[in-house]
Amino acid sequence: MPGNSVKGEDYKKMTMSPKEYKAFAKNREPARSVLGNCIRAFLVGGFICLIGQGVQEFFMHAFGFDAEKAANPTVAVMILLSIILTCLGVYDKIAQWAGAGTAVPVTGFANSMCSAALEHRSEGLVLGVGANMFKLAGSVIVFGTVAAFFVGIAHLILGTGGQ
Repeated sequence: MPGNSVKGEDYKKMTMSPKEYKAFAKNREPARSVLGNCIRAFLVGGFICLIGQGVQEFFMHAFGFDAEKAANPTVAVMILLSIILTCLGVYDKIAQWAGAGTAVPVTGFANSMCSAALEHRSEGLVLGVGANMFKLAGSVIVFGTVAAFFVGIAHLILGTGGQ
């Protein structure tokens, strides 16, 4: 048939069932080392937490904060670092190598929001960035808000939330 030959080879139209295609794709999928992935995630996640602990120690020693007062500026610095690394394209490269290790709550959350904002910035500030930066993080925000509401109700009923 004309148009179906490449370098003298004839190809016939191939149709596969979804089950056959799944088996075909699975045979060609690169093998993943679960143990290697776990080790990389553990090391990178631990390193991110180590950096966070170092930042907290800095605030405690440089400004005389106790651990509780140093927590807020520590979170702000970790978010800022995550956003800077995301904007430079470094965080995504680390995430490709480390996988779930970069999903440490504060930095992973900041990365997901910043990535979505960067991806949609060409659509404008309101309809692009504003409307789309919460797509990935929106479910986390909703879950956190609902969970906090129910925990507050439980504290109120049990009488453990007051002073």
